[in-house]
Amino acid sequence: MLRALALTAALLVPLTTAGWAKTSFIPAGEGAQERLLEALILAEEGDTIRLAPGTYNFTDGLSLDVDGVTLRGAGPDRTILSFTEQTGSGEGLLVTSSRVVLENFAVEDTKGDGIKSKGSEEITFRNLRVEWTAGPREENGAYGIYPVSSRNVLIENSAAIGASDAGIYVGQSQDIIVRNNRATHNVAGIEIENSYRAEVYGNTVTHNTGGILVFDLPNLPVQGGHDVRVFDNDIVNNDTPNFAPEGNIVAIVPKGIGVMVMANRNVHVFGNRFDGNGTAHILIAAYPEDYEDDNYTFVPRGVYVHGNEYGRGGFEPDGEVGKIITDVTGDDVPDIVWDGVTQISEYFSWVSAEDGIYIEEADGTTFANLKMISQLLLPWSTSPDRDIADYAGSLPELAPVKLPQDDDKAS
Repeated sequence: MLRALALTAALLVPLTTAGWAKTSFIPAGEGAQERLLEALILAEEGDTIRLAPGTYNFTDGLSLDVDGVTLRGAGPDRTILSFTEQTGSGEGLLVTSSRVVLENFAVEDTKGDGIKSKGSEEITFRNLRVEWTAGPREENGAYGIYPVSSRNVLIENSAAIGASDAGIYVGQSQDIIVRNNRATHNVAGIEIENSYRAEVYGNTVTHNTGGILVFDLPNLPVQGGHDVRVFDNDIVNNDTPNFAPEGNIVAIVPKGIGVMVMANRNVHVFGNRFDGNGTAHILIAAYPEDYEDDNYTFVPRGVYVHGNEYGRGGFEPDGEVGKIITDVTGDDVPDIVWDGVTQISEYFSWVSAEDGIYIEEADGTTFANLKMISQLLLPWSTSPDRDIADYAGSLPELAPVKLPQDDDKAS
């Protein structure tokens, strides 16, 4: 008997500072909403909450504010958190704690954002699916997987479908890996905004309005986004008409953009595979709107594009941006388009070596500098600079991002 007790004790989860770690099992069916809400409220550090196969129906959003908790389902096609009957307009799941793992479940049809973390230190989104099942609609929630103001963010092996802003959005955060995901039928497939040190790789981004956006915007608490690597992604057939609500910044994105870099610094785009993007495979641009923010720099700086593969693109330029491009290039839209804006002030335009635009691509890759002089409004020449050789050069490679929760050390 004593030996059996000792063996049982050895198999117990180790003691944490909050008490004995435990696993709670929440079955689907009647009363599941109340049981899960209670489990999230009463959870302690180190606990795991397990969800069974089945559909869980919610009329209200969920929240977690306890550190060190894992919420785990049986798989994104087996454990489904449905918010079709949600009465409020908030997110499906809001996490405001740290060292949290969310994995192996789906969130469907939230009125607001799908899964959001705010102020989290070390947050993992793994093998999730966030989807609006009626397809692309303005009424869909803005963001699918949505960490903001967070650090050490890992998003992997997940799917985001139908968001009216961005399927996977990381904003005002630092130390980020977004890998091996699928983003489809969103306005923006993946967006990195006002963030530091991010890697986006191994993803399939298709049938969105725009594939991958790397933006820096004014009037936000965190500014000066920098050091972003976008590599080894399949960015193909982004052909969904823009369905963002009016006034949203992504409403400016034309249908058929592969990668768009706007007003961000030290962005490396390499080793990706582009095909079927009707406006342009890569667009490098200044922020096009008026703003009042003395700390904001509206032009992209230090963009290095190299080693990508380009299929058919630029065959159906869309919207106002498409018209701006074709007004200068004609119908022969190149693979890579830079608006050419380098203006720092009303009177002075200057580019240092570390802030230049550098392109090292295979023979046959096409390029145009549209030679815009301010806010994407006026070209100083109607003849774009198409000589890609004039932009040869490189920038120092960025160090890979390392996360404390990351088991995959190879990048």
